Amino acid sequence: MSALRVFLFGGLFGFVLSRSGASDYDRIVDMFLLRDPHVAGVIVVAIALAWLGFTAWRPAWIKVKPKQPGNLWGGLLFGVGWALTGTCPGTALAQLGEGKLTALATIVGIVLGTALYQRVGASVQARLPNVWRAENAKAEVAERRAASS
Repeated sequence: MSALRVFLFGGLFGFVLSRSGASDYDRIVDMFLLRDPHVAGVIVVAIALAWLGFTAWRPAWIKVKPKQPGNLWGGLLFGVGWALTGTCPGTALAQLGEGKLTALATIVGIVLGTALYQRVGASVQARLPNVWRAENAKAEVAERRAASS
């Protein structure tokens, strides 16, 4: 993909995030506190559209990644960070584009978290219990059931 297409798509994506309210801290907090379902609805529509798009057209360069042992913990950490800061990586950049300088704290956290993962991620994943490894999960569950019988 050319740099111009990436820049244009990113700008359009940021615009949609901004216009939908997904880059507004108060709306995100209200979503997590179950006071306003608007942003949750935007997320559900985005997921459905992406699913339809990838189901109808899957370019050869998009590969389905296997489950990783740290997906659950990474997802939980992502959710906690999102709830605390009111932003995720995409909306942090949209907030910065809107002139909300508090997004810089989130962006610094994203960069530091990525650097930390590159440094220690493999050793952390190696220490996770076998049950979190996709290839071993079924066998481990079966063994535990047999042992408890």
